[in-house]
Formats: sequence, C-alpha cells, structure tokens
Amino acid sequence: MLINTSDPLGLTDFLLQVQAASVALSRIQGNIRSQALKRMAEGIHSRQNEILEANTLDLEASRELRVSELISHWLKLTPERLDATVQILKRLGELPDPIGRVVGTSYQLEQRQTYYQLVPLGVVALIYEAFPELGAIAAGLCLKTANSLILVGSGEATHSNQVITSVIQESLEDAGMPPGCVTFLPLIEEADLQSLATQDQFVNLIIPYGRPHLVQKIVKQATVPVLRSAMGNCYLYWSATATMDLARWMILESHASTPDPVNAIEKVLIDPRQKSSFLARLWNSLREEGFYLKGDQTLVDEFPELILVNDSEWSRPYLNKTIAFRFVENLEERSPG
Repeated sequence: MLINTSDPLGLTDFLLQVQAASVALSRIQGNIRSQALKRMAEGIHSRQNEILEANTLDLEASRELRVSELISHWLKLTPERLDATVQILKRLGELPDPIGRVVGTSYQLEQRQTYYQLVPLGVVALIYEAFPELGAIAAGLCLKTANSLILVGSGEATHSNQVITSVIQESLEDAGMPPGCVTFLPLIEEADLQSLATQDQFVNLIIPYGRPHLVQKIVKQATVPVLRSAMGNCYLYWSATATMDLARWMILESHASTPDPVNAIEKVLIDPRQKSSFLARLWNSLREEGFYLKGDQTLVDEFPELILVNDSEWSRPYLNKTIAFRFVENLEERSPG
C-alpha cells in the first residue's frame, strides 16, 4: 500500500487500517503465523531473480546520483544475502510462539500472585536506509510476534523495497493474514517522517535504522516510543591476559557478520602490558585483510606506520574497515572526545 503522507486524513485512514490489522493478527494462532512465515521464505526464494533485477536498477540509479560508497554497499543485494534472509524467515517459523506465554516473576507481593504475559505491541514502524533485505527480516519478526509493520524505506532502494514488499504481501495474503499487517511507505520528505513519528495514537513503536543523523532526527521529532539502533563504533578491550589470536579473531569475526556488520569493532583499547611484538603481528595481519589502522600519539610514536587518530573520532563510527587503537591503564579510563 502506497500513500501520500502529506495528506493528514489519508495518513489517519491508513493508520486506522494498519491498527485494525494488528488487532486481527493478535487473534491468529501461532502455528498459522508460522506457516505464513514459511510462505514468505518460499516467496523470497522463488522470486530471487526478480528481486535482484530490481536491485540492479537501484544500484544503477545510485551510481548516477553519486550515492556514497557506504550506502551503495548497504544497498547491494546478492544471492547470499537473500539466502540468509530466507534462512532467517524459516528459522523464525520453527521457533515456538512467544505470544501469550506466561512467565513467573522473580518476586512476589504479599497476598498477591505476580506474573507477566507476553503480548504484541501493536503497530511497529521501521524507518531504514538501504538494506532492502531488512524489510523482509523485520516483517518476519513482526509476524512472529503478532505485530503489524509499516516499512519506511529510503529513496535509494525504491525498486528493491517495492518488489520485496510485494512478495511479502502476496505471501501473507495467500496464507490468510489480515490485509495491511505489512505495508510500505515511500517517505522522502522530512515533513513526512515527522508526521509519522508523531502519530502516537496509532503507532506503538518506531525503529530508525541507518546512519547516526537519521536516528538522532527521529529521536528528536518523535512522540511515539523509539527503539534507538546503533551501528559501528563498537569497542574491544584487549587485556594483558588475552592473546593476540583471540583479539584478531574477535575483530575479524565482528566485521564478517550477517546480514550486516553492525557490531563491527572499530576501536580497540589496549592494556599497556601487551608486548610490542604482539601489536606488530596483529597490525600486519589486519593490513593483509585490508584494514586501515590508526593509533593514539603514544602508539604512533612507537609505530610510525599508524595514522594519528583525532580525538573526535573516538565518539563516532567509521562504518568501514578502519580501526583505531589506544593504550589505557584500565577500563575506567575514558577515551577523549
């Protein structure tokens, strides 16, 4: 479903439909929703070529518009990425239904029986940059938890998002799911985002996923509860007792995760008792893997091949294969910036 969100009445009517779909979805048994998840996985798999063709159009348009290399990397779909998405949807379908499960609390009030029960949130909106496969994964998670989902994709992935959403909606329709439980909004203008982010009467949660400025903008504008997401700028503390092989493995593994390396280690804090020979071995190994390495003044003085890191860089992500290193005496010592 596509809608012009600059029309307030149109947006209200649309959100009423999505809200009604969430109520209907919450009444559907978990095993039926699991079957719908399998239909989604089959749909993505069977129409893989169509999705990749649409993605090619987005990639060609991004080159003409000179979209940044980072966004282009996020935007590009491959058979491997789609296969990973299919496997995630299948795995979700195999998990037990979380909705309605009653769990005892760790405490009891006097003359009271205390417990909690898992229930759907209602309507979730995902505002995301590029990452076309993320729409399918989010739809799977929301279907599993009986929540309606509004997908708000960026302009760079228009063709990919529309085809993937079409596949999802057709699969859910075949499975008998309520119309409107997964919808797509091609929001472009900032006013559209603000309009959606303030619809707390209808939307129960917004998840912004992308570069930091997108997340910060939604957090500042929203009256709807926001689940903040973050990517990159993850820290690793390399203690005196940890081996070089362990540090190397953790760094490489963090940059190789799927569907995307949001947990990539970009900053490494080092105990001064680590041997210089271990540092040199680690850096030589990382350079062979294509990493760009930086260090604080102490490390640059000892290893001139490192690039000096600016203080402001410690508080922001690189979102590429750059890693900064710094000596710290203990975990309480804060990085500058």
